[in-house]
Amino acid sequence: MPDNNDFELVKRFLEGDESSFNRLINKYQQKIYWHARRMTGSHLDADEVVQEVLLVLYNKLKDFQFKSSLYTWIYRITSTRSINYLNKRKLRKILYFDDINTAETGTKEDIINDIDIKDKIKKLDQFLQILPAKQREIFILRNVDGLSYEEISEITGKSIGGLKSNYFHAINKISEKMKNEFDE
Repeated sequence: MPDNNDFELVKRFLEGDESSFNRLINKYQQKIYWHARRMTGSHLDADEVVQEVLLVLYNKLKDFQFKSSLYTWIYRITSTRSINYLNKRKLRKILYFDDINTAETGTKEDIINDIDIKDKIKKLDQFLQILPAKQREIFILRNVDGLSYEEISEITGKSIGGLKSNYFHAINKISEKMKNEFDE
């Protein structure tokens, strides 16, 4: 279902109103970043993907036909660009550096909570990286982003049965990894 506000912003952008594109980016940039971050497992890599996605949106928005929501179209682009980036990274054997944002904190409790949150994010990223890219994508879209199988099907172009199968395999791999880690 198209979002009328998105439709209006796209229409205005295509008519030459650059501020409409900026409003769309303000609406979706953080979602794009976090999806790319979870897909790539790295802040720096996610930033690269976000830049690519924003360029694609700017250049291809004229091709968007509102057969799905803009949100699912953007997620599809982000997923594709993330997977492409991972493949390029693998080919070039780029070193992986995990960059977790550091925030200034005041009290010992804040510092402990901040460290605990960063450890959980890092652990989730590590678990996600053991998954093949397609399973990782489905797991992130379903668990982290909270999308329905129907929405994921729109984004990926895959059947709901295939998505459920990939999700099941992803859950099993992560569960096995967690079991092994906590049994040691």
